[in-house]
Order: sequence, then structure tokens, then C-alpha cells
Amino acid sequence: MGRVDNKTIIVTGAAAGIGYEIAKRLVAEGARVVLADVRAEAAAEAAASLGEAASGVALDVRDDAAWGRMMEQAAMHFGRIDGVVNNAGIAATSQPQDVEQVAVEDWRAIQAVNVEGVLLGCQHAIRALRQAGGSIVNLSSIAALVGTPTLAAYGASKAAVTQLTKTVALHCARKGYKIRCNSVHPGLVATGLFEATFSAEERAEKLKTIPLGEFAKPQEVAAMVLYLVSDESAHVTGARFVIDGGMTMA
Repeated sequence: MGRVDNKTIIVTGAAAGIGYEIAKRLVAEGARVVLADVRAEAAAEAAASLGEAASGVALDVRDDAAWGRMMEQAAMHFGRIDGVVNNAGIAATSQPQDVEQVAVEDWRAIQAVNVEGVLLGCQHAIRALRQAGGSIVNLSSIAALVGTPTLAAYGASKAAVTQLTKTVALHCARKGYKIRCNSVHPGLVATGLFEATFSAEERAEKLKTIPLGEFAKPQEVAAMVLYLVSDESAHVTGARFVIDGGMTMA
């Protein structure tokens, strides 16, 4: 028996990286997974690699109407929805992000995906889950927990996700919806994008900031998400889970 047998879970930003590893682990543990991504072809290819329990759909998380269509189609296709993982996000811009120089248009672009996209995901998840209950997992970052002088817009967006998670959790608890909402805070994760973005020398310098001496694996983030969407975490809500090898501790 899998840990999420027969559950239907939506995962955004699931065509690659952490999102794909989350979807892959959920399918392996018995879930039916909708891989949603702004890149339609990549989402379809990623879903095909996971077999019949997975389906890929195009989704711009900033689009309220698109969220509604996707949730309706998923419910019709699978019969129900048990959880939503708001993983989609962006970090980099072409311009500096220090607080003196960050451009308003870059700030707004990051907030639109990372904050408004998560808000919409939570709103649509609540509508889908409030009758039978379920789990919402929001991917934040350790950037929400410390100062980020070179990533002002990104850090602010992830801090907003952290606060929104607690607000959603308390709202649902007070309404009696039996919907849990938690946030996951990865540190430096060894994805393909991470390795392509930083040189070997830059990665070596970043490694020195991790007390455990190694980068997180996407599979480790996926394992935490699996726990949070499973019934094993039935009494866990409004909490934050840090996966950073001790970076914030140090």
C-alpha cells in the first residue's frame, strides 16, 4: 500500500526540478497527480514519463480563470481532489534585485507568480477541498526566514507565502473545513537549473555555507511534501518545514 493511495494531488510548476520530483514521488506512493506548468509540452512530457496515474496540463498560476478550468477538469477526470501543492515560482530577473536597484516591474513580476499565484492556488484549493478536507502545501524558501540583500523581491515574495500559509491554515481551521496548510522551506537544492546557473567555483563557495556540507536533493523536498499531503500529518497545520542542511541555524 502506498502512503497516498487513491488521492488526487495537483502540483504546479511540475514539468521539471523540484515540482517533477514531487509528482514522481506522489505517483510512486499511489497518488493520481496533475502536473500543471506554464510550459504545456513540458508538462505533457513529464506526465507521460510517470504513466497513467499522471496527467499534464498547461497552467499560468497568475490566471484565475485558468485555475478554475483546471480544477474543474481534474475533479471531473479523477472524481475528487485531495490536495494542492503550490510549487511554481520564479527567482531570477535580468536586473539587480538589491533593495536600492530592484526595478518595480521586476518586483511585480516576481510577486505575481510567487505570491498571487499561491493565493489563487489556495483559494481554488479551499473551494475544492472544503467539503471533504485535504492538504495544501506551499513551497516557500529559507529566503523567507533571513535577509536577502541580493534578492529583495524574491525574499519578500517567499516571506509573503509563509505568512499566507499560516493565514490559510487558521482560516480553514476556524471554518471547520478540515483543510491543512503548511509551508516547505528548501535551502540550496541541487537541481539541473541550479547547476546550470552557477559555476563550479560558485557552487563550491555556496557549499561552505551549509553546515551539513552538501546540497539538498530534490527528492528530499519531495519526501517532505509527501508527508504533508498524506494522512500521516493529519494533526499538522500552519507549520513551516525547513530543509537547508542547517544554513539558517548557522
